[in-house]
Amino acid sequence: MATDFVKTFVHMCNYLQDPRLVARFQYLCGVQGTFSDKKAELGTGLSEPNSPGLRKRVQQGGHSADLSVGNGAAGDAGIAHVNGMQQGDMTGRPDGASASTDAASLAKPLRRNSLTGDVGQEFLIHNKFLFYLFTFGTELGNEMFFIIFFPFLYWNIDALVSRRLIVVWAWNLFVGQSTKDMVRWSRPASPPVVKVEVFYNSEYSMPSTHAMTGTAIPFCLFMLSYGRWQYPFLLGLSVALSWSVLVCVSRVYMGMHSILEVITGFLYSLVILAVFQQILDKIDTFYMTDHYAPLVIIVSHVSLGLVAFSLDSWSTSRGDTAQALGTGAGAALATHVNYQLGLLMDPPLSSLPLTLPPISTSMVVFSLLRFFLGVAVLLLTRMVMKAMTIPFLCRLLGLSSNDVRQARQHMEVELPYRYIVYSVVGFSCVCVVPLLFRILNLV
Repeated sequence: MATDFVKTFVHMCNYLQDPRLVARFQYLCGVQGTFSDKKAELGTGLSEPNSPGLRKRVQQGGHSADLSVGNGAAGDAGIAHVNGMQQGDMTGRPDGASASTDAASLAKPLRRNSLTGDVGQEFLIHNKFLFYLFTFGTELGNEMFFIIFFPFLYWNIDALVSRRLIVVWAWNLFVGQSTKDMVRWSRPASPPVVKVEVFYNSEYSMPSTHAMTGTAIPFCLFMLSYGRWQYPFLLGLSVALSWSVLVCVSRVYMGMHSILEVITGFLYSLVILAVFQQILDKIDTFYMTDHYAPLVIIVSHVSLGLVAFSLDSWSTSRGDTAQALGTGAGAALATHVNYQLGLLMDPPLSSLPLTLPPISTSMVVFSLLRFFLGVAVLLLTRMVMKAMTIPFLCRLLGLSSNDVRQARQHMEVELPYRYIVYSVVGFSCVCVVPLLFRILNLV
């Protein structure tokens, strides 16, 4: 009985990992490629059940002889593969057949591959609404969204909820990215999958960290705000679920993840949230009140960054993990400073549960003014710190600072750069900018 269950479970996992399932979903959503017939046929095969796509990441400026074919990638020795994408391929339909291009818009990925600089291949969009919807959905898991979302929430709505969300976000991203580097599954093969996005195409894919953050943030927001703010339970649950589903489905639409990887990311994030639900209040209290909190914050976050960087070769995802940890460390240190100086923006417990104030012109103007002024300060801080940190680290390590991209592939540069810059940005967001608001009487 147990053996039959295991076989059924493995069979289901292999089915959900099939790249042809991703390609069929894309085709139903109006994404069509222009594969040549030969390459489209090559890309319709499945990988072996016991070979889930393990391969080494292709290094920029060089070639690896240890690239295996996995996740349905075609076994053509004459075509280079980068974690599931055949270089030089054009995109296409799941059945490899050609199709009419009438009433379709020709498009290319919006951003280059973060590791190789590849611009991606052209594809056809038959349903522009779904294209824009899922592009928005995938942006809900990208850096720019969090740069906007966390500060706006902290400065204008609820500082306590925002700083606790940052804690969950940083740990969630660390756990997810570290798991990717241990499992080392490749991206879905192309063909048959159309690569609507290529920015993260050279990174590993199991589990989907977009699905993890896209689940952790809305459900943690719901968990922290319900009961603290007055709103209907079903409304909060519906918003959290819709947000999560949009991000998860968008990763399949973009051709970045199989259905299995997205489901795993969703469930993985729920497990992490279940753990943090028990300890998040204690972590926040420790950060504020304990005299040893600054030392523990710095040591723990730097140690986690060193662990993440030691799991695999350099990639942008290593930097993203260090960036999240650096932001988390800066925000935690700022929380400690705010508490010690009596600058916390938390409303008194006697005012709970909170209600949304009536929307007025003055409230909107002050909220936007705080937001734009604060973001300007953060961007200026980031620009200045970046301009100072990278050349300093390069001189310190005897590296050339002429090629910043190449210099940042050294862990000795990338790790301290991300930590220094984004810990200062996180500290500024939680402490410096609110202090500026007090000075300018914008609170």
